[in-house]
Amino acid sequence: MPLIRVTLLEGRSPQEVAALGEALTAAAHETLGTPAESVRVIVEEAPPDRWFVGGRSMAERRASPS
Repeated sequence: MPLIRVTLLEGRSPQEVAALGEALTAAAHETLGTPAESVRVIVEEAPPDRWFVGGRSMAERRASPS
């Protein structure tokens, strides 16, 4: 039973997150031969002030893109 864990920056629609879950399930099923019913997907979302790139939060990077 594969478990796929994904962390995303907040801001995607519920439909986009659901589509990602479906696509990851299908990919695991097709690649590993695992029954789709056995695939688990966990999607966690992080707020921009808790996601850092190069030492700066995404909230800060969005406020000043330089």
